[in-house]
Amino acid sequence: MGRHFEVRAAAMAATAAKKSAMYMRASKEIYMAAKSGVPDPESNLALRSAIEKYRKSCPKDVIERAIKKAQGGEATNYISGRYEAFGPGGSLLIIDTLTDNTNRALTNVKTAVVRKGGHLGSVVYNFTACGVLDFKGDEALRDKVEETLILGDVDVKEVTYEDGIIEVLVDPSNFAKAKEELNGIGINDFETSEVTMMANEKITLEGEDKQKFQNLLDALDDVEDVQEVYHNVDL
Repeated sequence: MGRHFEVRAAAMAATAAKKSAMYMRASKEIYMAAKSGVPDPESNLALRSAIEKYRKSCPKDVIERAIKKAQGGEATNYISGRYEAFGPGGSLLIIDTLTDNTNRALTNVKTAVVRKGGHLGSVVYNFTACGVLDFKGDEALRDKVEETLILGDVDVKEVTYEDGIIEVLVDPSNFAKAKEELNGIGINDFETSEVTMMANEKITLEGEDKQKFQNLLDALDDVEDVQEVYHNVDL
């Protein structure tokens, strides 16, 4: 069939593997959110946020199966973990896991980091936890959003507008409150809706360091227990 077919087949397999890994991450996070309270997004804000986070990247049936699993009372227990690492070229990473086997998670994360030229170490002081809400709008709406959040006593870090997207950054403890205030003025469709770790300063990698860093991200993406990877590299 020739080299072209082999390359195409390999690319398709890699894409399928990445999709499968992402669906697994979504399923675990939605399941845990559903288990944390009533497995109904209408009355469980954590579940509603998890669904919003993945609804544009996951098929509806993946989300529904995760909720039904929680509704069925299945006793799977995932434990969250956090690992910090130095990567190639001065890159810094925070790696969050959600696993039913913490020893496996640690071993696989450490192996991926070390094999790709990095090592575990403390870097979290270079990041700030932040609630992020992105949605479509204009400058007039940006002003209204900022006023609404301030009047609603939300701890707002920043409200910006660029290229048709408004971005709201809030203290993580005010994330749910900020979303409720935005819902109250008719904003319900979010491009991004999550609590994340934002690097205090970004760096740019070039050449070999850039490729090594991408290889590290790819290796972590292949670790089934890895849920999120935060870093300081401007990609």
